[in-house]
Amino acid sequence: MRVLLIGANGYIGRFVADRLLADPAVQLTALGRGDDADVRFDLATGSPGALTRFLDAVHPGVVVNCAGTTRGGARDLTRHNTVAVATVCEALRRSGCGARLVQIGCGSEYGPSQPGSSTAEDAVPRPGGPYGVSKLAATELVLGSGLDAVVLRVFSPVGPGTPAGSPLGRLAEAMRRAMQSGDGELKLGGLGTQRDFIDVRDVARAVHAASLSAAQGVINIGSGRAVRLRDAAGILARVAGYGGTLNELDAHPPHAPHAHAPHPTTPLRTTIGHPRPDPDHDRDRDRERDRDRHRDHPPTTQVAFPYPDGCGSWQQADVRTARDRLGWRPRINLEESLADIWMEAACRI
Repeated sequence: MRVLLIGANGYIGRFVADRLLADPAVQLTALGRGDDADVRFDLATGSPGALTRFLDAVHPGVVVNCAGTTRGGARDLTRHNTVAVATVCEALRRSGCGARLVQIGCGSEYGPSQPGSSTAEDAVPRPGGPYGVSKLAATELVLGSGLDAVVLRVFSPVGPGTPAGSPLGRLAEAMRRAMQSGDGELKLGGLGTQRDFIDVRDVARAVHAASLSAAQGVINIGSGRAVRLRDAAGILARVAGYGGTLNELDAHPPHAPHAHAPHPTTPLRTTIGHPRPDPDHDRDRDRERDRDRHRDHPPTTQVAFPYPDGCGSWQQADVRTARDRLGWRPRINLEESLADIWMEAACRI
């Protein structure tokens, strides 16, 4: 089976590539903007005609589109998440390859949902920000294209390679800094938010299954279980061996003004209880001095921690369609995913 993978260098795309390459029946070609792609092509600026000519030359049986962006304003989100997908759909319509399209969507397309509920594929999408709107528009383009296509709505992917700017990536980094500085307390805001976390390797398995199936339409990919950020932080502290205390700054869900993109570009807002050592100074001497200074009053790290994906305080996927139509179930638990996130954070200098 010849598979054209678009966006192989992205967070999800890297694991999809690994999964497909592990299948001896798959002949994989990677298309993307990076230098290490088999073919360099920018979906946001390239023409459908140029992509059509490439499709006719390679003649793939399946096209998997993992390309897109989670950052930027409405214009960038639209260009990379919506216009790019329009280019793929138009090229496939013009091409004679007859390839099946597997499009990566996201849970942000649904927007906020009722706490305690599971969101099924027939729910009316009401995205809460430009990112979700741009991804929903892409889904509608795929569904209205007349192609043999399936959209996998991935909820909250976690695991190895989790971007440092994502909520769990930022939490791991804050914990690493707290441990490095000897902070005895980590105060976190926004931990009442509940999300459906799914390991990125399980997402790759779902993409592989969708490539081989005849399923069409929208299929949710999640764990089927909402987890409170507070509980995820507790698991992360346990796997990290953080001996300090975790306290919430507030008990309120994220405010709406933060819900414009899944990974904000602004830096993590941390207030450290004592100055950090200058890297040009003797680190051992500074650490010894800080231990003496804070033996009786351990410092506190404060982190404002919104979950700005536009989905409110709760999101949980109904994953029965993935089970019934793809034969797929998640295999990797959240503790293993968080352990991998921590391993990468702990190695960061």
